[in-house]
Amino acid sequence: MADLYAPTSPYDSGFLDTGDGNRIYYEQLGNPEGKPALNVHGGPGAGAPRRPTRAWDPERYRVVRFDQRNCGRSTPHASDPAADMSLNTTQHLVDDMERLRVHLGIDKWLLNGGSWGSTLILAYAQQHPERVSEIVIPAVTTTRRAETEWLYRGAGRFYPEAWDRFRDGVPADERDGDLLAAYARLMENPDRAVREQAAADWLAWEDAVISDEPNGVPGMYSDRDVDAQIAFVRICAHFFSNGAWLEEDQLLRDAHKLAGIPGVLVHGRHDMGCPVQTAWELAKAWPDARLHIIEDSGHGGSETMQWTVRAAIEEFKDR
Repeated sequence: MADLYAPTSPYDSGFLDTGDGNRIYYEQLGNPEGKPALNVHGGPGAGAPRRPTRAWDPERYRVVRFDQRNCGRSTPHASDPAADMSLNTTQHLVDDMERLRVHLGIDKWLLNGGSWGSTLILAYAQQHPERVSEIVIPAVTTTRRAETEWLYRGAGRFYPEAWDRFRDGVPADERDGDLLAAYARLMENPDRAVREQAAADWLAWEDAVISDEPNGVPGMYSDRDVDAQIAFVRICAHFFSNGAWLEEDQLLRDAHKLAGIPGVLVHGRHDMGCPVQTAWELAKAWPDARLHIIEDSGHGGSETMQWTVRAAIEEFKDR
């Protein structure tokens, strides 16, 4: 781990009531008078890190972390079949971020996050560009259907045995159709055993896709408790089977709305799940962004990738 500072634990935490039955967990670390920065986790459904941060200068940054709807410490949890997933869409999450900013009395903040987090950051920044000071993204995705089609079908060309197992996790009459929608239906099954098995099959595929990356970590996706597995897969299948409620190419098409916001994009050359093409396209569409392609990294990152992200965070702390 590329650590710059001593471990910094939260000085404040709480729950934000969204008014529709959801409660969003958040916490703050660092200096209450420092430069505001929001860390946006991936997944969707992975939850915010629970470990102390070492990446942010605790004297210069006020770091906010939060668990997106239905995951982590936010309630209701997606492992509970009663949780209403219709209240969890990209727009709901964008609105939660803006509600949290107002709640915390923050004028503008730096946004940092990768993978699904990058999609949510871009969606928020394009709706609220006046509230964003800078953006730092490792592992760029825009959750286009073309991207999820690659991750959950195209990449099977490289791991056919693992992909066959992923495909065979859904009923036989659905295996030649929309696998993401089929998994989404399984994750709504009232039988917990069905949900547990579907989550395990999904996560085994996610693990396989990153298995040959440089610095890959075995079991990176499946190494979580069963409730967290169910929540992660239920939320992922819900979002991806609906194209994240975004028009295809929307976030690339509207990248001009980010004009004037400095951005740093950091992407692993060997990212099998999210090929570097998307990062390249975004960098071309966003003139204020710099793209760093990391040769020893995949989706799971590397020390080189971490240091590149840390350098951007350091660069922006006095801006």
